[in-house]
Amino acid sequence: MSKKQIKSITIQDKTIVYELERKNVKNVNLRIRQNGTVYISAGPFVPNQFIEDFIRKKKDYIFSSIKRFEEMARYRPQPKQYVSGEAFYILGHELRLAVSQAAKQKVYSDGVYLYLFVRDTSDYASKRKAVQRYLDAQCKETFSSILLEVYPQFAKYGVPLPQLRIRNMETRWGSCLAKKGIVTLNKHLLEAPRNCIEYVITHELCHFIHPNHSKQFYEMLTLFMPDWKNQKKILDERILIP
Repeated sequence: MSKKQIKSITIQDKTIVYELERKNVKNVNLRIRQNGTVYISAGPFVPNQFIEDFIRKKKDYIFSSIKRFEEMARYRPQPKQYVSGEAFYILGHELRLAVSQAAKQKVYSDGVYLYLFVRDTSDYASKRKAVQRYLDAQCKETFSSILLEVYPQFAKYGVPLPQLRIRNMETRWGSCLAKKGIVTLNKHLLEAPRNCIEYVITHELCHFIHPNHSKQFYEMLTLFMPDWKNQKKILDERILIP
């Protein structure tokens, strides 16, 4: 059973507050969440002093990451109002929303505009529901297609074709439950370029063979996608919007 604690350490007159979770992991792991909080996981018998020394060694990375997320938060896009002129992104391409009144509700794109036809152009809830339904359909079609393209190279390793789930995720682009044969992808991944979606799916499928981020895991990821670091960098610069 894991155990969580909120701890702090002062470095260079700056205090780092971090969440420490004790659980059965091999290494000391560090993650900076997009809200700027610091998370560390370590085995139950790793000394506190070792963890603090680890944090000190990573101080530059921690401070720079927190600063970057603070800067990103200032430019976080405001919630959509679903009015003409707003920008939406599909596979890295910007689409401008064009809202029109019509007797029958309809949403489609020509690659430049995202056309939204509704009975009442002032009905926010109706507009939002129509656009989200369209984007959800695009997610299902696009993610399923890419999964079927990526999967065959894993079949020879005995990996079963996973069940695909799609939902909003606040801090991850994807996750997997290898034992249950499930891959979950973030809806907002649809906004990223196609190669980035391929990277996330490849990353999750590699976990069906190597469940942790071991050297062997990254060797396999590199084998299947030599430029994965470029795709990861693109995703790291994007802002997840719950």
